[in-house]
Amino acid sequence: MPISLPTQILNPTSSSSTSFVIGLPQFSGALCHPSNSHFPKPRSAILFHHHSHGTKNGCSGHFRLCCSQTHHLMSRNFSHSRKPIILRAGSTRPEADSEPEVEVSTPSSSANSSVSASTGDDPFRDASESDSEVEEDDEGFGDVERWDVLGLGQAMVDFSGVVDEEFLEGLGLEKGTRKLVNHEERGKVLQAMDGCSYKAAAGGSLSNSLVALARLGSQPAGGPVLNVAMAGSVGSDPLGGFYRAKLRRASVNFLSAPVKDGTTGTVIVLTTPDAQRTMLAYQGTSSTVNYDSGLSSLISKTNILVVEGYLFELPDTIKAITQACKDAHSHGALVAVTASDVSCIERHYDDFWEIIGNYADIIFANSDEARALCNFSLKESPVSATRYLSHFIPLVSVTDGPRGSYIGVRGEAVYVPPSPCVPVDTCGAGDAYASGVLYGILRGVSDFKDLGTLAARVAAVVVGQQGTRLRIQDAVELAESFAFHLQNSTI
Repeated sequence: MPISLPTQILNPTSSSSTSFVIGLPQFSGALCHPSNSHFPKPRSAILFHHHSHGTKNGCSGHFRLCCSQTHHLMSRNFSHSRKPIILRAGSTRPEADSEPEVEVSTPSSSANSSVSASTGDDPFRDASESDSEVEEDDEGFGDVERWDVLGLGQAMVDFSGVVDEEFLEGLGLEKGTRKLVNHEERGKVLQAMDGCSYKAAAGGSLSNSLVALARLGSQPAGGPVLNVAMAGSVGSDPLGGFYRAKLRRASVNFLSAPVKDGTTGTVIVLTTPDAQRTMLAYQGTSSTVNYDSGLSSLISKTNILVVEGYLFELPDTIKAITQACKDAHSHGALVAVTASDVSCIERHYDDFWEIIGNYADIIFANSDEARALCNFSLKESPVSATRYLSHFIPLVSVTDGPRGSYIGVRGEAVYVPPSPCVPVDTCGAGDAYASGVLYGILRGVSDFKDLGTLAARVAAVVVGQQGTRLRIQDAVELAESFAFHLQNSTI
């Protein structure tokens, strides 16, 4: 049975702006959940303006979110004004590290090439960082009253290097795949890279988004400086110190204390000359998240909680995620979830839907992940997946590579064309897009077409460079441009 939608959405007849309330859809037993296992949690009605400007790919017009007294998306009681303004002067957050990656070389004498906290020298430390910077607590953020965004995700250090296909064949690795490895397998790969140069970086999909968001919000252009933080799990080894220090230098405070005797997770990224990436992930402590009083306190001071889908691996961590989302809603925060990976969705399908069906206000996914969440075949279009998901989640963001993206709202999908760029490296494009959506929400963007366009511009900048992180100067220029256009109601 189809879900009933207001006729103003399905058949807009006027080009003038109209306001209406989209009420709760009446879910049938056959269409309450892709696996028909349970009903999603009902959501409050959301008030929109509709602007009819024709259609694109079957998507009708623009949708503008307005504030009301109900508990709904993007109208929470944030701690600062979201009115778009332009401030050309004023204090700024300390500059983020402009070189987040560190060139390192595998120690030639290591027996198994595994990282040990007992070694005297840390080969993964940035030469510009002193011991005190790596080991100090995050006291510089102690005066923050509220966090605009708190990310809950995997803290992984990335090792990236260029190899030939013979290297992969010698290790029995299939090119272009992503594989989970144990401690011994990781050591075997690092030993094979003995003496080779590669880069180490505080990596991860969520951290890419958080760093981009922090850099976009590092100056008071269009609103106050944004406070961005991350919680997760790193070990007490040198890599854990490296990760925390790197995020801190990028104005993202890593708030979780190191796990005593824990081993920090790593991802080895092996790129062949044809630009195909083979990834080997060693999770270490990264997939273990405990919901304690410290995390509970952080969530009580958070405006948007972003949960990374890669965390959906361990039962205890999934329980912690569930409690975090419950508490976030009880404190009036938005909950966003990143789909992260098709195979992870397939392994933990019901767990994903338990979270997104009951707690998520926003979902970030690419077209393949969106289809996986819907249990759709590859024949189904991203538009169909976006529309379907938007019946259960108030705001749906689906990227479709060079073909553009979609913002889904209550059964409709607004098409957003890609922002022009000369592609250099597509890795990190989706992470950048998510940061643009979050930035737009925090800056008060209410038109969903504008929200998607803003996000597409951020993604285009990252695609047009080498590396996954939005650069500081690019972020400043984008933020100033957004503030100007928001002031003039155009993006």
